[in-house]
Amino acid sequence: MRLVETSRSGSAIDTAEWQARVDLAAAHRIAVSHGFSEGIFNHFTLAVPGKDDRYYQIPFGLHWSEVTASCLMEVGYDGELLSGEGEVERSAFCIHAPIHGLVPQHACVLHTHMPFASALARLEEPRLAALGQTEIGFLDTIAYDDEYTGLALDPAEGERLAHVLGPDRGVLLMANHGVLACGRSVAEAYDRLYYFERACQVQLYAMWTGRPLKEVPAHIVARTLRQYADSPSYGGKPACDHHFAALKRLLDRSEPDYAE
Repeated sequence: MRLVETSRSGSAIDTAEWQARVDLAAAHRIAVSHGFSEGIFNHFTLAVPGKDDRYYQIPFGLHWSEVTASCLMEVGYDGELLSGEGEVERSAFCIHAPIHGLVPQHACVLHTHMPFASALARLEEPRLAALGQTEIGFLDTIAYDDEYTGLALDPAEGERLAHVLGPDRGVLLMANHGVLACGRSVAEAYDRLYYFERACQVQLYAMWTGRPLKEVPAHIVARTLRQYADSPSYGGKPACDHHFAALKRLLDRSEPDYAE
């Protein structure tokens, strides 16, 4: 028997789907506390568990601090509103639907204009350098889109981004624009988003000193990447799950209504 939860509206929702909603709502709220939000713009989406034709998206005009699990809409990969109420923001659909459809490994897709990653994306040479441990952890998971094409108002742009990103990269730095962080879960995607912003912040701070940058030697970079690949799990879960659980505990104390 499949368990169900009851939403605020009284409708029954599969337990896995409800947990997905809670996690995505939490990500929106946490992003506000981390300074990653951009008014009512930018978009976080998550493929609906057990379905291959739709994803969750917030109604346009909602501030991320207002997002709750029950307010999320289900949007088809063709842009049709399948469940919930509100308007489907055009650029969210044009970026996220093609990525979900073409690269299903990326169940969660988080797009922001967070300041340090966006600042790096505005440089002529936006590559993250091997300056330290956090930066090294991203070297084999970043894809770079070096071609800004304007506002994403056509699904063809999302298709282009999906091909640049591919199935094996978890972060896309978008020239003159912002960043996408993806993952198999909200926890994995948000963990990448958080630490990528930190890596960009530290690199920019180091550059702003005007002093020579000390890059890590290539053989140490290779060794560190192997260590990251072999990182242990704790309690049978990857570190990203523990990180996101901790962030949700903080949210539970300050804004518990996100899970309604």
